[in-house]
Amino acid sequence: MIAFLIKRLMHALVVMFVISVISFAIQSNLGDPIQQMVGQSVPESERAELREELGLNDPFLVQYARFAVNAMQGDFGYSYFFNEPTTDVILRHLPATLELVIATTLIIVLLSVPIGVYCAIRPRSALSRLFMSVSIVGISIPVFLTAIMLIQIFAIGVDFSPFPADTGWGQWINGALSTEGGMPSYGRGNDLTHLFGTWDSNFFSLEGLTYLVLPSLSLASIMLPLFIRLIRAEMLEVLQSEYVKFATAKGISRKRIYFVHALKNTMLPVITVGGVQLGTMVAYTILTETVFQWPGMGLMFLEAIQRSDIPLIVTYLMIVGLIFVITNTLVDLIYGLVNPTVKLTGKPA
Repeated sequence: MIAFLIKRLMHALVVMFVISVISFAIQSNLGDPIQQMVGQSVPESERAELREELGLNDPFLVQYARFAVNAMQGDFGYSYFFNEPTTDVILRHLPATLELVIATTLIIVLLSVPIGVYCAIRPRSALSRLFMSVSIVGISIPVFLTAIMLIQIFAIGVDFSPFPADTGWGQWINGALSTEGGMPSYGRGNDLTHLFGTWDSNFFSLEGLTYLVLPSLSLASIMLPLFIRLIRAEMLEVLQSEYVKFATAKGISRKRIYFVHALKNTMLPVITVGGVQLGTMVAYTILTETVFQWPGMGLMFLEAIQRSDIPLIVTYLMIVGLIFVITNTLVDLIYGLVNPTVKLTGKPA
């Protein structure tokens, strides 16, 4: 276990190095930060002085070496726009993104597992066919389009009346298809619970939870169809295995076979894929946070690009890369706990 963690730490250092180099390599294509920091009336002499003060005239290797030395001491630089350490800016926006990811993960787990298992147990039922058809549509629709549709239906509302309203059944169907809206679709709201000094949480108030509903459903639309189809496919394969047939022949109840023996082995590859997708979800929050103006790291990252805030961009990319590394490491550890026959070090027992 210790050897595995040391190996992972070395991988993390390599990943952080590569991300930092790539981030610095593209900074020249992100615009001029001086132009974003000062007004049009500032003379060119003052701009040149500010550029020299920030070290933007230095060669690339000199700038990167200066950043690397400071980063190893925990100093990732100052944001050009906020004029404060980039880590402080990241930590201020991190809780909103993490809560959005946590809420989305809960939705995916609570829906994908029962739906995927049901579609495997009853593959020919009408409900299973409906679930699989909807999952195909869900995979095909981009997240920003899903977000816009959710806002139109549940926040703005729709008045859809395809049938004559002069009959009872027409009024009933029209009322079922129409929505009045009213769900919040902008920001996080004001009723936030303060935790640990700087952590503002939406989880501990009804108003805060209502602001989480539409963004988390929108973000879940990316991964939910994938996990439903993955769990169904793995469950179908496990149900055809010899040990399941043997358990059936011994007279073990179908529920125990499905939810104890088969489901446990079904979840092994799902955990692996889930760990990778959880890190990917942090990156996907950029579109969701932009549509809903959710004040998280994704929205902050887009604004940093518009302002050419290079130190903040580099810090964001490194934080996201670190989240990927930590997530994959935890997945490997959980995989070893679920399946003790797996050797994390890769050495034979």
